[in-house]
Amino acid sequence: MLNRSCMFQLWLLIIVFAKTLLINSPTYAQTIQANPQQPESFQERMRQQQEQRTQQTQEQLKETWLRLYNQEPQLKIQQQEFTRQRQELIRQQQFRVQQEETRLQQQEFTQQQQLRLQQQKLRQDQQIRQQQELRLQQPRQQQFIQKQDKL
Repeated sequence: MLNRSCMFQLWLLIIVFAKTLLINSPTYAQTIQANPQQPESFQERMRQQQEQRTQQTQEQLKETWLRLYNQEPQLKIQQQEFTRQRQELIRQQQFRVQQEETRLQQQEFTQQQQLRLQQQKLRQDQQIRQQQELRLQQPRQQQFIQKQDKL
């Protein structure tokens, strides 16, 4: 948006400058003085008006240049502010990405912990069943041994 404004002002400046050059050209001056039927005073008035227009155009050109020159530091400040804001946005996005990665890592860790706990519980349950089976088998074995001994 700033570039469009600067380009527009630059084009206006070029047009004003071209008009000034055209008005100050010898061809234009000859056109004014080419009519000898006009009285001297009319030609003098035309010349004075032309000088006034030239002076006004030059002043406008100078004002435009000054305005553009004075806007340059402001444009630099705006550009720096834009760059700073863009960098801040990038930093915030990176921070969000890091937060999401951390959240995912924590979630994965939690799932792994839950899986370990489930596996541990399963092993404990198996051990308990084995122990119970052993307890149940012990009296049978003793009975078998006693029967064997009696024989």
